[in-house]
Amino acid sequence: MTAYATGDIVKTHTHMRRAHLRTVRFRSAGFLLLGGSFFLAACSGTGQSPEAKPPSSSAASVTQTPATPPEDPAETAKKEAVATYLAHWKEVEKRYADKTGKSGDLKRYAAAAALAQVETGSADMRKKDAVVLGHVTVNNPTATSTDLDRKIPNVVLSSCLDISRWTVTDVKTQKPAAMPKDRLVRYVIKATIEKWPEGWRVIRDEPQGKTC
Repeated sequence: MTAYATGDIVKTHTHMRRAHLRTVRFRSAGFLLLGGSFFLAACSGTGQSPEAKPPSSSAASVTQTPATPPEDPAETAKKEAVATYLAHWKEVEKRYADKTGKSGDLKRYAAAAALAQVETGSADMRKKDAVVLGHVTVNNPTATSTDLDRKIPNVVLSSCLDISRWTVTDVKTQKPAAMPKDRLVRYVIKATIEKWPEGWRVIRDEPQGKTC
């Protein structure tokens, strides 16, 4: 019994060792196979970029921002008229400050009565050997009416004109000229601006004779 048992144990142990060895060899071969596949995949991956796939419909969709509605034509006209009026006064300053009467691109922003008013006024100053130096401030230019249905659209502006820093100066002495003490230096002025083919033009600029 002992010898048989021993021999059986030996046989069994030997059989297990053989089976274990085959298992190890199989697993080693499998590891090499898997390892080889991974290596080949790694090589092919480094040699060529994968083909790009078309984006899905959900990925390709882009959220669109609602379009901004166009500005009201009347509001656009008001803004353009105000910009023209402010630019006009910058050119008026240049003309009155020049004793030769050549500075200032008046015709770019003014026409008709408003243009004649500036040209006549500055010419009168030169005849008196005077210029007007400093700056004019146009405060709160506000559109009081807008008519875009006319053949020549127009906007009427009301502003507070401040000429307190716009000084009549003697050309020879370079000193301020004497002015009436009761004169208005801040007053309401009404301007009419028309849209001509060349652009907006100030055609009338009328002081209202009242302070502001």
